[in-house]
Amino acid sequence: MHIDWSKIFAWQQLFNVVDILIVWFLIYQVIKTIKNKRALNILSGVIVFLLVKMLSTLFHLETLDWIMNSIIQWSVLGVIIIFQPEIRNGLEKIGQSLFVSRKHNYANPGEDMIQAIIAACEYMSKRRIGALITIQNEQSLNDIADTGIPLNADITSQLLINIFIPNTPLHDGAVIIQDMHITSAASFLPLSENPNIPKELGTRHRAAVGVSETTDALTVVVSEETGEITITEGGRLHRRLTDQEIHDMLALYYVNEEADEDESIWLKMASTFFTSENTNHREARKGDEDDE
Repeated sequence: MHIDWSKIFAWQQLFNVVDILIVWFLIYQVIKTIKNKRALNILSGVIVFLLVKMLSTLFHLETLDWIMNSIIQWSVLGVIIIFQPEIRNGLEKIGQSLFVSRKHNYANPGEDMIQAIIAACEYMSKRRIGALITIQNEQSLNDIADTGIPLNADITSQLLINIFIPNTPLHDGAVIIQDMHITSAASFLPLSENPNIPKELGTRHRAAVGVSETTDALTVVVSEETGEITITEGGRLHRRLTDQEIHDMLALYYVNEEADEDESIWLKMASTFFTSENTNHREARKGDEDDE
């Protein structure tokens, strides 16, 4: 029996290529998962730690090398603890991408939600009513939603306004929107420690920046002092926004244009069908009248 070793080695090379591609894909997914600023800072610290370990081994710095080895023994557990939110969000994202239809995903709440938010913010801005509305994008906000009062209510401008009326039980904190529903109110957001935030902005804006630094959510803020409407995303403040600017920014993240196009196609087809049916019906009636 003759064995064609060349074919076996060729298949092994193919498996090696597949192996490398899988590893690179996993690395890419990890980078996407930890793309927020907090996780990247932690990752930078880990890289510095590894460089110190390499230098201590290279130059035979025995004491430093012993300390590094001791830390490495507990590093796996430490990484799991430090990156626990990112690991969980990554697993949730993988599960959602596999088993949840994108058209029904919370990343595309739709035009009605945006209009309700704009109407509520316009009302509160004129009356200097402070508001904080955080909208989930792709990263889960379950941990933050759990800190508030659960609502699970449909999004309406009237409900949003009523929540933020001063001296009511739910006005102090953030409204969390997930999957086209108001999940909770009076939720606590992490405060940003960014020293570049303008001093005239208070805790509400600092909380909005904080949640945008640790997640990919967008937060709409109505200032109680000035009535100014601000949106935070990616650690950035977008201030003094008009209604149209608010709409355009939220639509960029939360409106599924493909779904809208599909819907418009079906509407056009239905309109064409019913128009042709009505035309045929009128022609048939006209023919019957001519026969009479």
